[in-house]
Amino acid sequence: MGSSEMLLRQAHVESPPAAGMALFGRGFRPFFLCTGLYAALAVGAWLAIWLGAARAPSWQSPLWWHGHEMAFGFAAAAIAGFLTTAVPVWTGGTALAGRPLAALVLLWLAGRAAFWAADLLPGWLTAAIDGSFLPVLAIVLARTLWGSGQTWNYGIVVVVSLLALANATMHAGFLGLVPTDVAGRALRAGIDGIVVLLLVVGGRITPAFTTNALRRWGSKQTARSFAWLDRLAIGAALLLFVADLMAPRSPWSGAAAAIAGLAAAARLVGWRSWAVRRDPLLWSLHAGMAWVAVGLLLVAAGDLGAAVPPTAGLHALTSGAIGTTILAVMTRVGLGHTGRPLVLPAGAVASYGLVHAAALLRVVAAFASGSPQLALLVAAGLAWIGAFALFALLYWPILTRPRADGAPG
Repeated sequence: MGSSEMLLRQAHVESPPAAGMALFGRGFRPFFLCTGLYAALAVGAWLAIWLGAARAPSWQSPLWWHGHEMAFGFAAAAIAGFLTTAVPVWTGGTALAGRPLAALVLLWLAGRAAFWAADLLPGWLTAAIDGSFLPVLAIVLARTLWGSGQTWNYGIVVVVSLLALANATMHAGFLGLVPTDVAGRALRAGIDGIVVLLLVVGGRITPAFTTNALRRWGSKQTARSFAWLDRLAIGAALLLFVADLMAPRSPWSGAAAAIAGLAAAARLVGWRSWAVRRDPLLWSLHAGMAWVAVGLLLVAAGDLGAAVPPTAGLHALTSGAIGTTILAVMTRVGLGHTGRPLVLPAGAVASYGLVHAAALLRVVAAFASGSPQLALLVAAGLAWIGAFALFALLYWPILTRPRADGAPG
């Protein structure tokens, strides 16, 4: 699988121009906009539900509604945007664009509409609509990979399929087809699956982008990666996925999280994170990968018996690792794949500050109670909303207009 920044910016060469609006020229455009807007909307709704100003669908636990929409709504859109853009570059295949891309976006939107209107629809219909998006995405990616000879890249399809299975299991819980605890395990395993994707993608693009930047700056240093360390981090995270399904909050899950977290932290040492501190487009990626390590280690500590609330590790992975990495990737890909210089729009660094503040506040809130916890949770939610609303505002013209260099895509 190619990993250089130059390849990632050449997607427009690999496939024909897309008909229609620029918005559907490549998958990152509509899906990243949906990600930013829905991140702000869903957390705003969650704050309203949590504060008693609104309610979740009556047949769901409010916590399940929130967890599902952040994992299989917000994060799934970002995953679709990145993979439908990057996989064709890696394989030299044709990128999804035009009407087929618009249809995939509409399927995601239909899932969100079905989930918000769940009280008005039969449960099986909500499950069918929402549950179809990830399997269709897996098929799209498999078709792109077919015939490329890159058998190792099918691991991406496997992980997306596992996410689809986790989502289906959650819906089975909503419908009463499996016990409640099984559905809860499926949500946690789904989060683990997203972390696996972060480890895979982050392990490819972060050192590649870092090495390219160091060379541009005239440094002889490179970001060093070790295949065995990547395999250890990813393999242990996959074991955590299995453990959270079969034996959650046990020594097994704790050991898997500890190994994955230590390996994720060790990777950062070779990536020369300190050397890129002056470039927000780079340090944001490194910071997201640091949250992965912190989240996994907090999960390990809690599962192995330390006095760490389960929600601390959970939200270090969700608000921290998933939220900050998604924002970092969207801001960079949104520039590179629209033919623009890799220079953030004015004010965009503030979105990084807000999303990291949201993650930190949410993790700290897990250790608090009463009024202080309430204040921390509200502050975290507002910071999160601000981060993604600002991204959507700043990147709307970038993602909806044709490429600055006139190339297709």
